[in-house]
Amino acid sequence: MPTNTAFETFKYIINDKGVAVISMDIPGSSANVMSDAFRDELSLVIDKVVADDSVIGAVITSSKNDFMAGGDLKAMVEMFAPPITKEQALDLANALKPTLRKLETCGKPFVAAINGAAMGGGLELALACHYRVVADNNKLFLGLPEVTLGLMPGAGGSQRLPRMIGIAPALEIMLQGAPLTPEKALKKGIVDAVIPADQLLDTVCEKILNGEVSAVKGWDEKGFKIPGGSGFFDADLGNLYNYHTTTIANNTQRNLPAPIALLTAVARGTAVEMDQGLHIESCQFAKLILDPTARNMVRTMFVNKGELDKLVRRPQGIDKADLKTIGVLGAGLMGAGIALSSAQAGLTVKLLDLDQSNADKGKAGIAKGFEKRISRGRMTQDKAYAILERITPTNDYSQLADCDIVVEAVFEDENVKKKVFAMARESMREDAILASNTSTLPITGLSENLADSSRFIGLHFFSPVDRMPLVEVIVGKDTSDETLAHSLDLVGKMRKTPIVVNDSRGFYTSRVISAYLQEAFSMVGDGLSPTLIDNVAKQAGFAMGPLALIDDIGMENGYKATLAEKAAVGDTWQEPQGFHVQKTLHDSGRIGRRAAQGFYDYATVDGVDNQRQEWAGIGEVFTPAAKAADAEELKQRLLYIQALEAAKCMEENVITDVTEGDVGVILGIGFPGYTGGVFSLMDTVGLKEFVNRCDQLADTVGERFRPSEWLRQRAENNQAFY
Repeated sequence: MPTNTAFETFKYIINDKGVAVISMDIPGSSANVMSDAFRDELSLVIDKVVADDSVIGAVITSSKNDFMAGGDLKAMVEMFAPPITKEQALDLANALKPTLRKLETCGKPFVAAINGAAMGGGLELALACHYRVVADNNKLFLGLPEVTLGLMPGAGGSQRLPRMIGIAPALEIMLQGAPLTPEKALKKGIVDAVIPADQLLDTVCEKILNGEVSAVKGWDEKGFKIPGGSGFFDADLGNLYNYHTTTIANNTQRNLPAPIALLTAVARGTAVEMDQGLHIESCQFAKLILDPTARNMVRTMFVNKGELDKLVRRPQGIDKADLKTIGVLGAGLMGAGIALSSAQAGLTVKLLDLDQSNADKGKAGIAKGFEKRISRGRMTQDKAYAILERITPTNDYSQLADCDIVVEAVFEDENVKKKVFAMARESMREDAILASNTSTLPITGLSENLADSSRFIGLHFFSPVDRMPLVEVIVGKDTSDETLAHSLDLVGKMRKTPIVVNDSRGFYTSRVISAYLQEAFSMVGDGLSPTLIDNVAKQAGFAMGPLALIDDIGMENGYKATLAEKAAVGDTWQEPQGFHVQKTLHDSGRIGRRAAQGFYDYATVDGVDNQRQEWAGIGEVFTPAAKAADAEELKQRLLYIQALEAAKCMEENVITDVTEGDVGVILGIGFPGYTGGVFSLMDTVGLKEFVNRCDQLADTVGERFRPSEWLRQRAENNQAFY
């Protein structure tokens, strides 16, 4: 008869065949995560298996939908916070290793029956087992994604995986951090078998009973050699390490310490015995704990983003909206993108344009995009058809009558938008929400002629909508809590991340990126070459330089937005530092790649059209700088000007939560992820140091860098943002 033993984090049952079935079940948590209690009890469980002569082996599985999610990210953020010492960091890095090492050397076979996702520490636990089987489910993923968190595998993964499958394939998996399906994991040798879920436990118990699972790992046997070789005397491995070092430097601009730490741990750790290799892994992991990059990245992109994805800003006490039908006004790039994302979320979509042919063209563009994905095997024809069936292109406003929400995505012109709002409201239900996709125009002003401005809100999507995860939700002066709540329900249904901001011209993200672009324009006016500016931006961590970006998206919209701001603000308008550069290029027709000239020239090179080249005549328009630029100073200017604008937005109550501020700039405008965002950047630099450096820039570059009294007071009071 099976016997049970009570543990807090495990269910322990010995079946009638003498196999201990150990099910992870962390109480009060939807997922199994590693903790001190988990580690301590796992050690006791191993001891119990070893001490019980009636137990011939053990199976580790999960009572939850997932196998194990890995480390507790919220706890990590707290643990990694200063003033953590080197000794404490090393203790954290070593926390689970002795337990997992005891598991693999205990003398009895342990099999991982992976019934759900096994990511990070979850897969590392499985790697420590003597055999691994996984349920046949392509929605189940395995992987070591730590490098995407600014970390590296820290529970032995960097040592066990290379010893199992070879250094080259292991590095590919760990440096990319991509999740693998069971079949891919089997093909790469990470798991030993893929089995139907309902046969998982029976199969592994039989393998233990039949003596098919060795209780000794290969690397603990004399004469073991890593598949493909190891050490520093192998020419192919030397080339591999050199290749990865160069690639990492190029891809990260040396802003991310994790990939190099991982590469170091693998190269050095696999050249020695397992226990020494585990120590090397711990040393590299401890260095990452002491570096603020990991803390900032985990806090912003996983903990805080995760909370925003759960709609934490949704007003309480309001029933969830049953959203079924959405209207989209405007079938251009943005409108079609919103329509696509809505249809993918299961909504019925009315894609409306003034001209039926334009509405049809919007849907046709979506279909064309599907054709490419189908041809590459990324989508099935049936799925594409089902999504397209939900989209009805029309020029008839009466089609909006059954819409729960209508999102406007027409030209960024206040008069055009107000005209469209008036026509839409005539056909919409009274209780339906009307939203604007404006990126700059104040929501309160746009709603001034509406009969019920409480049902009006801003939903600023980012292009391309189907790939950009952020939605900036703008609350106008009259926007009701119910409208906000139901708008957030829409964002959640689309599986996008919302930030909620208060009304302001440019809101939050547009103000921050505008400061960045204007600073880049100012540098051109100072006589610096676009190539230098863009290269420095990439060194600072931006995926693309600001001037190349403007050339690609076109100068016109940004220029018109600046003019619209000037007209709206009137005499109090202050000309941005780089506006004269923006105006000079716009007025001379250098509006970007579409015109074959912008901050760069575009020509046919070796038969390839639109190749970006240095603007040959820029020195004739803007006098070249008299002295060489300091690259570090230029990087600070591009980063700090955005941080200053973000601080100003918080001071003005446009944004009320630093977590939203940090998530917003990374997801919405591509602020370098390694910083954790603008507010994390200021905290990491230290507010006093940040203010001092900005004062220096103000003295040498311009008053736009002068910190406000509000920010100066925070610095003096040591009032960090986190």
